[in-house]
Amino acid sequence: MNRAMTAHLLAVASGLAMVAVVGTGTHGPPGVAAVSAGAAVVVAVVLRPVATLAVLLTVAVIALSSPDAALVGMSGLFAAVYLVLRHAAAGSVGLNSVSGATMVSAVGFTLVGVVATAFPLQLPWLPLLAPLAVFAIYLLATRPFLRDEDG
Repeated sequence: MNRAMTAHLLAVASGLAMVAVVGTGTHGPPGVAAVSAGAAVVVAVVLRPVATLAVLLTVAVIALSSPDAALVGMSGLFAAVYLVLRHAAAGSVGLNSVSGATMVSAVGFTLVGVVATAFPLQLPWLPLLAPLAVFAIYLLATRPFLRDEDG
């Protein structure tokens, strides 16, 4: 089996896992959204842009059913892996375009998110720091590109 086919199979498996983690046991509108997301994962095998719709429908399932934070984190991890693999499978390079840093980052951010929800802090002023933190991260990320040619 070639690398592109392996990437396709892994993408479909992670996409279906993404939906199953939060969609199992739902009924009513969340159930309809979960079935639609599963169908979108299958359709995305042929039409790659539908993969994004599958992730958005899974977000709708989460919004409508409000599952446990650990399940949401796991579904988000599967969503990141799904999109990376789905777009890797579209090219001829297959799994060669999926880097270890991408996967480590996805797992790391998932763990940080799950740990952050485990400690419900009552700090109403904390969201005010978010724009400053984003700006500081932006400055750090663009710093290498903003240097003068002389130094």
